[in-house]
Amino acid sequence: MRVAHPEADPSRSWSAVLFDLDGTLIDSAPGIVDRMHETLLRMGEPVPPDSELVALVGPPLREAFIALGMTPDRAEQAVAIHRGLAADQGPWTGAALFPGMLGLLTDLHEAGIPTALATSKSARQARLIVEHFELGELFRVVVGASEDDALSAKADIIAAVLSGLEADGVSLDRPVLVGDRGYDLVGAAANNVPSILVEWGYGSPAEAEGALATVHSVDQLRDLLLG
Repeated sequence: MRVAHPEADPSRSWSAVLFDLDGTLIDSAPGIVDRMHETLLRMGEPVPPDSELVALVGPPLREAFIALGMTPDRAEQAVAIHRGLAADQGPWTGAALFPGMLGLLTDLHEAGIPTALATSKSARQARLIVEHFELGELFRVVVGASEDDALSAKADIIAAVLSGLEADGVSLDRPVLVGDRGYDLVGAAANNVPSILVEWGYGSPAEAEGALATVHSVDQLRDLLLG
């Protein structure tokens, strides 16, 4: 798989747009935080304020629970409980598409620009969310973390998306990733893909280092993706 340097000719349109899910396409924090809260209670762990839990939305769940002071083994138990809650409730519970994102995805589709989903959420949950919000026909490739977390690092997930796009005949001449956390930017850079940071997600301004651009509205994002 070869990804050409994407910024060589800014007059050319993007050959593919990769989207993160949580904090980029959907406001999923309320549901995720509720499930984290319940997970911690069930495990007898301290429950920090919701504001601290929101800051952990985006990276792989295992990393979030380790950041809360759990050992790797305890974090694995927490992930299993959290995913079980999501399976019982539906992973879309407490989530909503950010205003304007459905329209943007539709515009990209109608413009013939392939889009893909690259998320640290489990692949099964990602597919269920895509189905729930009726986004299936808008994505050429959907990749999430494996249930055993063998595939969980954002760089590896993005690499899998690129491989899937290439296998589907999509040019990798000028891809771009849209995300809301520094993890997204680092994962994209590892694959020589530029990134655009959206400010409506769960990251902070400090995480924007290395982004091609930072946008605060869907209209700004549309201008960068569609010109």
